[in-house]
Amino acid sequence: MLQTPSADGLRFAFGTLTVLPVKVTRWDRDAARGGMLCAPLAGLTVGVLAAAAGLLLLALGAGTLLAAVATAAVPAVLTRGLHLDGLADTADGLGSGKPAEDALRIMKQSDIGPFGVLTLLFTLLAQVAALAQAYDGSWARGALAAVVSATAARLALTTAARAGVPAARPEGLGAAVAGVVPTGRALTAAAAATLAAAAAGASLGPYDALRTALAVVCAIALAELLLRHCVRRFGGVTGDVFGGVAETAATTALVVLVLG
Repeated sequence: MLQTPSADGLRFAFGTLTVLPVKVTRWDRDAARGGMLCAPLAGLTVGVLAAAAGLLLLALGAGTLLAAVATAAVPAVLTRGLHLDGLADTADGLGSGKPAEDALRIMKQSDIGPFGVLTLLFTLLAQVAALAQAYDGSWARGALAAVVSATAARLALTTAARAGVPAARPEGLGAAVAGVVPTGRALTAAAAATLAAAAAGASLGPYDALRTALAVVCAIALAELLLRHCVRRFGGVTGDVFGGVAETAATTALVVLVLG
């Protein structure tokens, strides 16, 4: 049975996952659990703001490519670029081929290596290209893609924070949220988000309902593959891994939404 999100959980989600002026008052495991369960709501908010930026540019006469760039930029701004930074650091750690301890040390460094640069480049290109194609279809398809991808990205954080997924380090945000969400509640959140996405897609037609639901499912599946690989390589998750998982889910959702 779904429970009403607590105020502490909402504050944790918005205070840690966005730059919105929300003060986190509790950092204990209960607040972290509520925050990770509320992560898709933070994603929904980010997605709506991203879609609004794209639609505003379209209304002002900009082309779909520029609208796509703005739509992709808003989530980066609203997260201080932390998810993209996490993706780059995760790519550097995985690409180093070094043992877990050395790979984790590489991920903590402030600079970005070649694996990180290439991963960021192709990820952002894929996101902008997919969003531009969605906007070419119609403003509604572009807006829907922005909202669904941002929500799926944060839903991937909920599933990645489920019980049984260990932290690779004893400190940091990754350790604070690792394993806090009961598996059953993570699955419930995933099912609810998928159904909500299908309902939103249904406004564009029956096929879009199916494709939108599939986009969320594929996003979580690809994020899960990355998560499991990182757990095997690093011995657990870190804040960087969470960022990599989120960006993987967002990009996958966008690509699926423009196929077919």
